Amino acid sequence: MKLGVAAPHLGADASPKGLLGFAARAEELGLDSLWVLERLMRVVPDEGAPTIPVHYGSVYSPLETLAFLAGRTSTITLGTSVLDALFHAPVALARQLATLDHLSGGRLVVGLGQGWSPDEFAAVGVPMSRRGNGFEDFLGALRATWQPDPVHYEGRFYTIARSEVSPKPLRAGGPQILLAAMPGAEVPVQRAGRLGLGFNPGIFSWESFEHQMKIFRDSAPAGAQPGPVVVRVNGSVTVEPLGAERAPLHGDAAEVREDLARVADLGVTEVFWDLVQGEVPHADHHAALDRIARLKD
Repeated sequence: MKLGVAAPHLGADASPKGLLGFAARAEELGLDSLWVLERLMRVVPDEGAPTIPVHYGSVYSPLETLAFLAGRTSTITLGTSVLDALFHAPVALARQLATLDHLSGGRLVVGLGQGWSPDEFAAVGVPMSRRGNGFEDFLGALRATWQPDPVHYEGRFYTIARSEVSPKPLRAGGPQILLAAMPGAEVPVQRAGRLGLGFNPGIFSWESFEHQMKIFRDSAPAGAQPGPVVVRVNGSVTVEPLGAERAPLHGDAAEVREDLARVADLGVTEVFWDLVQGEVPHADHHAALDRIARLKD
């Protein structure tokens, strides 16, 4: 089981110095991966308090953050969990990701989602109705761009003229792609399985997670192995046990090891913890990294 962490690139306490120290410590401890997310804004309503977490009000741009960290690390995998695909043009994002793949020496994993915030869709001028079939069209255009030149794509929403588009990613066909899905969602999970891509779920309850994992496995093409499953945990490994009512993959080392065995049996290949979204103070991040790394012993 691979273990990773999300980079602390969101919230008022995020800083270049903090990011570098965190990434260096994660790599030194032998953790497998480092992840970033994409959020455009935190809406402040005219009346009442914002309903979106406060740390979404300040988020370093994900690809620039990974490029910054790629130059200061050498072995740790760098991943997005997730990019809001429909906020980008596929050919432009494909070139950015290929460039980042080169800058990191082939360490990139690409987690993509459709986006969920109506306000963010409005801000980028993309209708939310583009989700679903439009997302599959986006994936087709993105992956076409990584094929040998000249590339060409004709879709419902995206067209790429017969062109040379380079650099190409270091791995033929491009980096591993993971598709995200909200808890309880079924169609995005089916899409990930059907397209032979990886799956990047959050985990909030065993019942919902196990249901999604079954859908993912059952949706894989006949005779094909399902793609990798990388689970996001908004939390940490605690010093004290949390007991039977804890959320999956939360708790002390003994509790989390028990849960890791359970998700491994379900087909999970990697787990990472997002300390900021788990409300772990930045001052405690290095101690939290140490506890997560000791799970590998």
